[in-house]
Amino acid sequence: MDQEELKNLTADKTVDARGTACPGPLLAAKKAIGDLGSGEIMEVLSADEGTRRDVPKWAQKKGHEYLGTLEDSGYFRIFMKKG
Repeated sequence: MDQEELKNLTADKTVDARGTACPGPLLAAKKAIGDLGSGEIMEVLSADEGTRRDVPKWAQKKGHEYLGTLEDSGYFRIFMKKG
């Protein structure tokens, strides 16, 4: 997805992990994905640079679809679709 599509995307679940450092955001995402049905969208908010790499890798490994990342004021918005 391009940046404009991501900006207009509505997530079914948002995980706000901006106050935690690696591996906190990834662990929060792993826990939260269980609350979603197949095809639903999750957004992970994180200020940790490592999360930008870790969440897409984990999503691909587990059969979820990484949709993209937006940079906001001091944090990242990472979007994925549950497989």
